[in-house]
Amino acid sequence: MSVSDRPVMIKKVKKVVGGGHHGGAWKVAYADFVTAMMAFFLLMWLINTTSPQQKRGIADYFAPASVSQSTSGSGGILAGTALGDDGVKSNGSASAIDQLAPQAPPNPKENGQSSTQAGGSGASADQAARDALTKHEDAELQSAAQSLRQAMQQMPELAELSKQVLIDQTPEGLRIQLIDQEGRSMFEPGASRPNDRAKLLLRAVAKIAAQLPNRITIAGHTSASATGVKAAGDWSLSSSRADASREVLQQAGIDADRIYQVSGKAASDPLFPDDPTLPGNRRITIVLLHESPVLPPGQHP
Repeated sequence: MSVSDRPVMIKKVKKVVGGGHHGGAWKVAYADFVTAMMAFFLLMWLINTTSPQQKRGIADYFAPASVSQSTSGSGGILAGTALGDDGVKSNGSASAIDQLAPQAPPNPKENGQSSTQAGGSGASADQAARDALTKHEDAELQSAAQSLRQAMQQMPELAELSKQVLIDQTPEGLRIQLIDQEGRSMFEPGASRPNDRAKLLLRAVAKIAAQLPNRITIAGHTSASATGVKAAGDWSLSSSRADASREVLQQAGIDADRIYQVSGKAASDPLFPDDPTLPGNRRITIVLLHESPVLPPGQHP
């Protein structure tokens, strides 16, 4: 075969632009995506860890600065201060001083505010002081109740009597009830003087109550008879038992000036209303009263 009869071979070379099999544009897009996600998570972290005051400061930092408008000169950005009206050939400095001079605070009477509105902050301060005093007193009463429970658990002579003591918080104050149990009464039947078991519990209560300044009320309760009839003598009997308990408390260290009320309620306020004949209705109730804070003159609760 001659040279002229040979077939002509044409070779085409395909050039790949961008490098790599798929090019490098996806790397730029992926890098932008990762950067955006990192910025997003950083923003979420800052929102969760900053306080409201810090958020306000960051917002003020990125807010545009306020520019006060001025009508002096030509009013443009590069305009200077024109001749003012304060004097001949004045440079306008007096007007700027007048604008920057501090003003006196407004008079409440001139703005139509009454003396009651002006003293509103003082009333709110008094209310805050009363609320703080009430919280402090509640904390002291709760601490006294916890101390009494611990004393009854730690003292062997009181441990077996712990089921005959009920301690709870009421709107009046800390209430401590010494109740009768079947075979374990605080008083002998028909007697007004507490037995040794009741005296032991009353002394334990007095030891804790003597550490607080709260006033104390004492009430005696009896139970209804088996027939459900309330005996007329229960009024005087419950009163005598409450007064005898007061004497034991005072002998154990309670100041007589702290005794606010001693009363007998007979069977009118049973602890177990469903069965007023239960022994648990016979009890002595001691309440450490909430003390009302002293109010400023002219105010009433």
